[in-house]
Amino acid sequence: MSARVAVAFSPGLNTGDETAKYWLLQASLRLRREICWRWHLRDDSPVHAGALPPPDNPLMVSLDLVRYADAKREFFRTDTTARFLTEQIEMSPPLDTVAERGSFGWVVQQLSLTSADAFALALAVSATIDGATGPVISACLDDATRTTPTLGLAQRLWDEPFAVGALADPRHVLWRHALLQAPSAVSPGEATIEWGTPLITSPLIARALLFSEVALPDVLVPLDAPGSKVEADSLAELLGPVVTRLGAGDERRLRVVPVQGARNAAYGRAVAQVSRALGRRVCRVAVGALSTDAVQYLRSLAALAWLSGYDLLLNDTGAAGSDEHQSTHTLVYALRDVPIIVYVPVTDGAGIAALPRDCLQPVLPVSGLDHEERVSVWRVALGRRGIALGDAIDECARRFRYESDTIVTIAGALCADRARLTPSRLFAACRAEIPLDMGQLAQAVTPRFRDEELVLPPLQRAQFDEVAGAMRALTKVHYGWGTARAWSESGIAVLFAGPPGTGKTMAAEVLAASLEMPMYRIDLSQVVNKYVGETEKNLKRLFDAADSADAILFFDECDALFGRRTEVRDAHDRYANVEISYLLERMERFKGLGILATNRRKDIDEAFLRRLRYIVEFPMPDARERRMLWTTMIPSAVDASDVDIDFLARQFPLAGGHIRSIIFNACLQSADGHPHEPPRLTMEKVVIAVRREYDKLGRSVTLEQFGPHASMVEHLSHA
Repeated sequence: MSARVAVAFSPGLNTGDETAKYWLLQASLRLRREICWRWHLRDDSPVHAGALPPPDNPLMVSLDLVRYADAKREFFRTDTTARFLTEQIEMSPPLDTVAERGSFGWVVQQLSLTSADAFALALAVSATIDGATGPVISACLDDATRTTPTLGLAQRLWDEPFAVGALADPRHVLWRHALLQAPSAVSPGEATIEWGTPLITSPLIARALLFSEVALPDVLVPLDAPGSKVEADSLAELLGPVVTRLGAGDERRLRVVPVQGARNAAYGRAVAQVSRALGRRVCRVAVGALSTDAVQYLRSLAALAWLSGYDLLLNDTGAAGSDEHQSTHTLVYALRDVPIIVYVPVTDGAGIAALPRDCLQPVLPVSGLDHEERVSVWRVALGRRGIALGDAIDECARRFRYESDTIVTIAGALCADRARLTPSRLFAACRAEIPLDMGQLAQAVTPRFRDEELVLPPLQRAQFDEVAGAMRALTKVHYGWGTARAWSESGIAVLFAGPPGTGKTMAAEVLAASLEMPMYRIDLSQVVNKYVGETEKNLKRLFDAADSADAILFFDECDALFGRRTEVRDAHDRYANVEISYLLERMERFKGLGILATNRRKDIDEAFLRRLRYIVEFPMPDARERRMLWTTMIPSAVDASDVDIDFLARQFPLAGGHIRSIIFNACLQSADGHPHEPPRLTMEKVVIAVRREYDKLGRSVTLEQFGPHASMVEHLSHA
């Protein structure tokens, strides 16, 4: 960078930052003087006449610092251009002034930087801010591909070369505060600093050091404290101990505050309140939205926050499919030398244990809005338009456990629409906001069946209707009658037991449709893991994801998870029992509808059975029920007048799932008729599909069972 360019920066610099102007000019002048010296070496060398010397050998450079020291000083004294540049360089630095926070001069004062430190930082900032500096650095390094200054170059440019050597210590204040980017490492203290190490300053930091009123990047979102005095006072009473401890802490070091609460808790409200009580400001940073080099970029954001007078609230520290606690530890450990307060959301003691102990502060407890508070927020946010909703707001507040920001956003969108606000529209808007992210652990299920398609005996039908009625009554019973406290606002868990094909999955989908609840089928192959502790982690992630809103979790073949606890013979048995105990506890706290389906009820742990609200047995259907199944499952557009449904229902004791499979296969085999003919099922196609279904099941069937239709399948016996 030329002296002219450096001075041109001056009007935009932080107000009154004469220190920045001085050191930027120093970097420019010393680079230009180095170019003069290198051209002098070229002219004196018959080998390299007409060109600059080739790239330096590090050992030779080190030796030349001594060998050419006297000659270099003599050249700077006698050469006209070098002497002029030296006179400019030797101008006295500005007197100490009160610098604006975050400016270059402020950093020099705050960190007590030496002249060599300030010069190295200015050199790095110059290369970042001014593109014209790159070619000059390339010339000094004799390498057109290298446009970034190095520690070795800084040593060569400085009058006291060995004073720059302090920067070779990875614990140097410029590396620790992320003003210079350390080579890739979890912590700068673990980096290896060599003479060829680039001196790099993040563009975020360079702009903040030089220019006033630089806007924060979009990834940093300032948080405001609660506006309501009642809300602020209640939070202040809860957060008082944390505020007291932080207020007495050492502001020269990193302080980490675990923010403990449910995954959907309003961390921002509590953190903003603590920050306001401390007279500080705080920004939210969504770690999940950072680049792939999250650690390095997060260090730059933390340094920018320090320069700008902000603390940080980290969000989404655990990426999907990763070890959340290890991810959190890695990110926080990387910030350990930046003197700010970092708030880290955690959901349990394991999350707290993963944080660096030497930086740890008291836990900040955060609880979400309770049902009464959610109802209040809804009524205020909807205003007069909410009057007509009646009890729907109470139901909505139970089913969707959102925080105030989300509620206000949803209500605002509904009120902006002039259409009539109905309970159905309210629930639909809330369902659209459900932040369920279960990764590969579960798949969303779209209900396929109507209530009239579910055929059950009277006893089981009555039980099924009771389950649906119980879910609809939860709000009234929990919050009107007062059972919520005793039962921890829990939802309902039911067991569907019976042979394959008897309608367990269909019944779950019918419930999802009638209750208008999202349904997720749990993929046990992803949840159950042979490695110790992994199943528990998957279960935790599963239930945490479903915690913010009512959902149906459908555990098919649940005996793989809910099986009996075993006698402890080895460590594997002990950990398997721990997983079952954890599952018991989470199922008991689950606020939605948990449906367990099994073909082997006897294999289910008795402790689970005691915690279930309903156990519905799905028996094999009798002849009457089979007739209903045949009738309802044949598509209405298909002509089945040739099919003897009474005969089929009487002769073949099949479950509903098998009957559906038979009808589908018969339709497939009947679809090759004339394209203009209406769809039609024949008895022959149906009885052939019956025989194929028996073969698939490995069950024997005699020709006598087919009665007058035996000839249609006789040839299949000889195939």
